[in-house]
Formats: sequence, structure tokens, C-alpha cells
Amino acid sequence: MSSLPATAKRFPVRALGGPTALFEYGGLRFLTDPTFDGPGDYGGPGRPRLTKTAPSACTPADLGRIDVVLLSHDEHADNLDTSGRALLADVPLTLTTPGGGERLSETLKEQVKGLTDWESVELEGPDGGTVTVTGVPAVHGPGSREAVEPVTGQVVGFVLTGENLPTVYASGDNASLDVVREIAGRFAPVDTALLFAGAPRFPVLFDNRLLVLDSTQAAEAARILGARRVVPVHYDSWAHFSEGHDELEAAFTAAGLAERLDWGRQD
Repeated sequence: MSSLPATAKRFPVRALGGPTALFEYGGLRFLTDPTFDGPGDYGGPGRPRLTKTAPSACTPADLGRIDVVLLSHDEHADNLDTSGRALLADVPLTLTTPGGGERLSETLKEQVKGLTDWESVELEGPDGGTVTVTGVPAVHGPGSREAVEPVTGQVVGFVLTGENLPTVYASGDNASLDVVREIAGRFAPVDTALLFAGAPRFPVLFDNRLLVLDSTQAAEAARILGARRVVPVHYDSWAHFSEGHDELEAAFTAAGLAERLDWGRQD
């Protein structure tokens, strides 16, 4: 892996439970997939029941200023819940899927933008620098996007870049290593990868096959990306995640990548 520019600052990532993580990058504060509702059963009519098993590490009021929400998709309660939706109104910009941008614009107006594959936006940091956020592909289930999206919907991942800043990848609910290879072909090596994992499955969807990476695939994704650091998210706090901390640690250890794991547990 190539080294960071001498002026690049390493930055902490705080994992808050489920898919939600907080980090500061280029002077801007980013939040992924906000989920802060309490434990209980969630899900709309005609959808599998989602059971949240643990509270988030903090409340929206504890977060302080949020400049940008990176929302991989808006249609599932384990990626955007009621508290998360309320939080979006106070955030200057939410980046999400094209479909999510249309749905959320009814309430958020100009505070939301949907990104197509490889579409970028440039954000001004407080110090005059620029952060580029690029929307990248994600497939929320097994098979092609054409087969998967009618069932689980659109999902977007994000790559963050900037002059003298490390490259950051937030995968969103992606189950495809082919997608990871495509992203690596454009952006590797990645300094920090926020990999959504947890191996979620539902018997009624795709014959119980994976909807997001399992632990072994997450380790392979880290290798493909050349990631210096991996912050796993989307592996705890919900009953439909079939693999958790122990499986991730074992998979990264077996792959010789254990030293790259960062569990994002900063105080």
C-alpha cells in the first residue's frame, strides 16, 4: 500500500451502532446512515420484520454539528429510522440514492441530493479546502443490480477524497465483491474503509442468501481495496445480522489482516 501524504492527518471514526458512524474529514463532520431509535420491532407493511436489539451509543442531541449525512438508502428502518429522519432536517446536506433524493426532497428540499454511479459533489471545508464525495455502486443482495433492486431497492456507497487527505470508502449495504473490485480500480489504495457487514439474511428474500457482505467477504474487500484501516459497521444491534464482532475478528485474523481492524469505539 502507498503511504499517506506527509500532511494528511489520521482521523478517528466513532461507530455508534448498526450502520451509523461519525467522523470528521477535511474539517467537515460526516454521519453515515443515522439510526437512533430504541430497541424494538420495525418495518413497513409487506416487508420483513426488523428487530433492533440494542440502543445506539448516543442520541442525536449528543452528536454536535453534522455537516453531511451519507445515507446509503432511505427505504429500510435499519439504515434510516424515525429519529434519523428527524435529524436530517437539521443537516445542511444529505447525499443518498437518486430515488432517495426524490423521496426526501419533499421535506428536505435543497438539503438532499441523490448521486448516480461515479457522480461527484465538491464540498467546501471550513479551512478553504475541498472535499470531493463520489457516489459509487452498491448491490443490496445476491446477483445483478437489475435482479436485486426491485426487491431491496437502490443503494449507494461513497468515496471521499481531497488534496492531502486520505481516501475514505463507505460501502453502504453492498453484497458484491465485483463492485468492490470496480471501486478499487478507480480509487485504491483506500486509507479507511467503513465496511457494512453482518451477513444479514431473510428466508423470504433470495432463498436466505446474503444481502450484505459476510465477515470473510469483508476481509477480502479490505484486501482488494488495499485498506490501511477497516472500521466495520452494520454488524451489531439488529437481529437479522447473522455474524458479528467475533466472526469479523476471526475472518480478518485468518486473512492476516487483524491489525487493520478499528472498532470505532472512541470515547
